[in-house]
Amino acid sequence: MANKKNKRQKNRLARRYQFTLIGLAVVLIACVIGFTPLGTKITQGLDIQGGLSVVMDASHADGSAVTSDEMDSALSIVQARVNSLGASEATVQKQGDASILVQIPGMSNASDALDTIGSTGQLEWVDLRDITDSDMVTRIENGETGMTLEPGTYTAFMTGDAIKSVSVGTESSTSSNYAVNVSLDAAGTQEFADVSTALVSSHGQIAIVLDGVVQSAPAVQSAITGGEVQITGGYTLDEAKSFKTVLESGALPVTLTFSNSEVVGPTLGQESLYAGILAAAIGFLLVAIYLIFFYRGLGVLTALNLGVFAVLYLGVLALLSFFGLFALSLAGIAGIVLTIGMAADSSILVLERVKEELRMGRSIKAASITGVRHAIGTSIDADLVTLVSAAALFFIAVGSVRGFGLTLGLGIICDIATMLAFKAPIIRLLALKNFGEHPGFWGITDDLATGAAAEAAALEKGAANA
Repeated sequence: MANKKNKRQKNRLARRYQFTLIGLAVVLIACVIGFTPLGTKITQGLDIQGGLSVVMDASHADGSAVTSDEMDSALSIVQARVNSLGASEATVQKQGDASILVQIPGMSNASDALDTIGSTGQLEWVDLRDITDSDMVTRIENGETGMTLEPGTYTAFMTGDAIKSVSVGTESSTSSNYAVNVSLDAAGTQEFADVSTALVSSHGQIAIVLDGVVQSAPAVQSAITGGEVQITGGYTLDEAKSFKTVLESGALPVTLTFSNSEVVGPTLGQESLYAGILAAAIGFLLVAIYLIFFYRGLGVLTALNLGVFAVLYLGVLALLSFFGLFALSLAGIAGIVLTIGMAADSSILVLERVKEELRMGRSIKAASITGVRHAIGTSIDADLVTLVSAAALFFIAVGSVRGFGLTLGLGIICDIATMLAFKAPIIRLLALKNFGEHPGFWGITDDLATGAAAEAAALEKGAANA
């Protein structure tokens, strides 16, 4: 009766461990699908794939100090402009009191990006009759654009504050040039209707001025009373999109000047990436060989544990990359290599604790349960201490140090998950039968012999005391 009860209990435990491993296998398959191919599914940072890095200083034309609120507003506007460029994993952050650092991995057209990011974004509509510089008026009437109107030489009848929405389209159904279509609010609609109505009889021109530079100056052919204005100027699609971005994100409250801009080439970064991957692969291989040599079958399990850890880790990185929350940097690779060693330490701790309990005379089943539980508990305590340090690096530091903290923290979390979802159930499942049938393969023959001797000595001592 007792044997049947023990057998039912073993079967129940075996099914529980098997279900855990099957669930893990499903997760691992999803991870492999998620991170394959690695080169495209895991986003690379600026120092690996190259791109644009620029520092911009904020100032006022009159020399007055830039306030904290103005910097916060400028930061938000620059972030919106960078995001609209379609750059992946771009970072925009404040440096000091009056500087902004922008890093855009993979950005190939640096000059257009700089123009879009740094544009003040002050849009004005100007009636040519309100420009006092006669030479400039003549040039505009002759079709020239791109000239800068000096402050004080013109008066705008409306600014970009009246913009309600902006879109890009073609100048006409037969034109290959693009235009920016602006929808005005109620006040802007009325203002534009009044001016265009006054100019329609003479076909007068309205200059569209961005940051003091004349973008175009169309002649009024009919009164525009519906609040829909088309800005033309022979734009290409990219130029029209950049113009749209500036108008949509609003006018910067400060003037941004580029104190340092650098286009980082990808060659050195890719070489460093390959070197980092090679170092991680060699480290992984050496650890696996060491484990198999010293722990035999248990070492094979630990090597498999490291493989599960690696797949789970890459899956997490790919998932974060998909949502735009991660970009792999060289410092991040250092964090990954470090976590491989930490995962190996955790696995060795589990093995040693199980073998120690066997040497104490415990049964294989009991050692697999209590030994694994105590070892994982100790390992988690140690991991949590490191996780606090990694969190501090991520939330307090900036730049590459932050990337190191992120990969280190993610590695620790994946290590804990792997121990709970793979190492513990696989050891306990095999301990129900396989370990006892093949102790030599699993490298526990000596431990069992030592445990049997310790148990016999304890029985003899107990008998003598009795």
